[in-house]
This record gives sequence, structure tokens and C-alpha cells, in this order.
Amino acid sequence: MMTGQKSTIRSRELGDALRLAMERANLSGKHAAHILGWSETKVSRMLTGRQAVSGEDVSALLALCLVKGDEKERLLRLARDYSQRGWLQQHGSDLPEQLRTLINHENQATKITVFDALRIPGLLQTSDYARALIERSASEPAARVESLVQARIGRQSLFNRDYRPDFTFYLHEFALRLPVGGRGVMSVQLHQLLQMSVRRYITIRVIPASYGAFAALDSSCRLMEFAEMKPVVYVEEQTAGNFMEDAASVAAYRKIFSALADCALDERESKDVIAELAVDLYGGGEDQHDGS
Repeated sequence: MMTGQKSTIRSRELGDALRLAMERANLSGKHAAHILGWSETKVSRMLTGRQAVSGEDVSALLALCLVKGDEKERLLRLARDYSQRGWLQQHGSDLPEQLRTLINHENQATKITVFDALRIPGLLQTSDYARALIERSASEPAARVESLVQARIGRQSLFNRDYRPDFTFYLHEFALRLPVGGRGVMSVQLHQLLQMSVRRYITIRVIPASYGAFAALDSSCRLMEFAEMKPVVYVEEQTAGNFMEDAASVAAYRKIFSALADCALDERESKDVIAELAVDLYGGGEDQHDGS
């Protein structure tokens, strides 16, 4: 069996899930290898996504960890598609679970570059802003709104880690002007952007409306870079998220982010625009309308 292969999005997700199953079963890699008659190296490579796997091997390890039902079927599907690159995920009815792939990669990244045209990026949203967006999405039932808000806000724990990525956020001036949730919500949201922008590992740059058309005009995308893995691009749509790791896609999005850097205001100018809009548009803090 092949060993030492490069990891893929699916192989890393499978490895993370197997590691979690072993932790829940209070099972070490050494102990699992001994019971299954494998080498410790094989187990270690499976958990890091660098070991080609068979459905039989995954089934054996899952049985040892007492994993059954839907989770077992999910992991066996990952094993079957183990070596495929890229991943289009339909959100379906359990979006917080579907976010695992994005969260896993955000947690391992050393650098994350994000662009959103019409909204504040999720990692920078306040809970009230996120709630207003989700409530007006037309695709989410009211019963799931709070769980989706918590899933989005929970991702911001990245900012509190000892070893965190470096972040660059590009957002369009329209995202600052769109009154999501009303004036009170937007006032708090813009002030949070200003507070976040002083952190040394966060760069926020605004694309001015006066610039006109620009790269990725109708897109929401991020480029995640890692110390020991190839970069991954994530493009978000209303009902799906597309992960891409092929060289051509990564190169294309590097060009897009380079173009955004050329047309965006610098950090100081961006802070000035955010502060000016916070006062001029939302200074009163009264919710005279509730648009999103």
C-alpha cells in the first residue's frame, strides 16, 4: 500500500475524524496499532491524511472505536473518495456539521485571505449582524437561526489562540453601507471592525465604491495557506461551498487577491472610511429600518 502521499482536503478531514473517534474511545495510536496488527507509522499517517487507506482499514478502526450509524457511513464515503482533490459541499440541512471542513482548515492555516463584496466577512461579524443576515437569507428555517449564528461566531475563537493565522480581509464599501439589521446593529458592527483592525495579525482593507468594477465582483472567497500543506481556496455560495486545491485554481485566486490589493485602500485609509461611515450613517444608533 502506498505511503507518504500528499494529503487532500478529504484525507485530512478523515484523519481528523478518526483521531477524534480514538480520543473518545480513550485509544492511543500505539494501542490501536497493537490490536489491529498494524505499525504505529500506519496509524499515524492515517491520522494526518498521508496514508492511502482502504474501506476495510477504516471499518476496522471505526469498529474498534465503536463508531456506528451515520458517522460511520460519512467516514467510509470519505475513505472511498480519499484521493480526490477539491470538494463541492452542498450545505443541506445540517450546516454546522458541513462547516467542519472549513473550520478544520482555518484551524490549521498560517495565513488566511478573505474577500466579501456585499457583507462583512463571517470571522468579523457580531452576533446581531450574523443573526440579521441569516434571518433574511430565505433559505434557513427560523428554528435553526440561533445554531447557525453560534456556529459562525464560534469560528472567531481562532483570534484567541496562541498560534493564530495572519488575516487579511478585503471588503467592499457597499458592505459597510448596507444597513443589515438597522442602524444600531451596524453601529456596533463597524466599531467592532475598528477594534479588530488594531490587532497586529489582522489587516482590513476597503475597496471604495468609486473604483467601479473590480476582480471577484460577485464572489465570496478565501485563500488558506499552511505550513506543511498545499494552499486551499474556498468559494462560498448560497447553498454550497467549493473547496479547491489544484494548482490552476490556487494560481487564479492569487491573481484575484493581488488585483484586490491593487484597488483597495491601505489600512489607514480603510480605518478612516469605516470610522466616517460609523458616524455619518449609524451614529444615532436608532433602528429606523431593518433592512438586510
